[in-house]
Amino acid sequence: MTSMLEWPLRLIFGVARPDRWRDAFRLAVFAALLLLAAAPAMAQTPDVYALLRQPGHAAFLRHAATSGAYGDPPGYRLDDCATQRLLVDAGRAQASRTREALAAKGVAFDRVLTSPWCRCKETAALVTGREAEVMGALANLVGRTEHRDAQVTALKAYLAGIKDARALFVTHGIVISALVGINPAEGEMVIVRIGTGGVPTVVGRLKVE
Repeated sequence: MTSMLEWPLRLIFGVARPDRWRDAFRLAVFAALLLLAAAPAMAQTPDVYALLRQPGHAAFLRHAATSGAYGDPPGYRLDDCATQRLLVDAGRAQASRTREALAAKGVAFDRVLTSPWCRCKETAALVTGREAEVMGALANLVGRTEHRDAQVTALKAYLAGIKDARALFVTHGIVISALVGINPAEGEMVIVRIGTGGVPTVVGRLKVE
């Protein structure tokens, strides 16, 4: 029996060569299957702003753009920002755009916590408009990898106690990587769903350009 799709394909590809319209028919079916396979993936793209508005989710934000060097200058001190790697003007503008985007989408955080490093504290202030609470578990791990397991354990324990809150954690790429296995770009946010025992599951990412 001739398929309903075969007659249009015969007109397009010619009736003199049956093998041509049969091949075309197979290609059309294959293309349709590809579209069907892609449709669910497109439909499942998360609305990250909606996730950020929901209790039970938290955001881990890597500090905004800096000079690009890795780590901090030798002899840096946490009590002296001038000795650390700091945000550049482009990073400050990036953080301000993030604040505007979050406000436009109705996103507000119940808790804002930051690494003790100045570039993180400044990012937190620019993104939220308020001073953040300093949290040792968000401290940079560059040159301090011996603290990795303890900080990850402390972060999970904290997450376990805030399942009904919306929290923003401003930290370093190396810390986010240790916690969830993703090393985001500067100024990029990783959104997690807080599971049993504070175990985070990545559900989305956001970088405001």
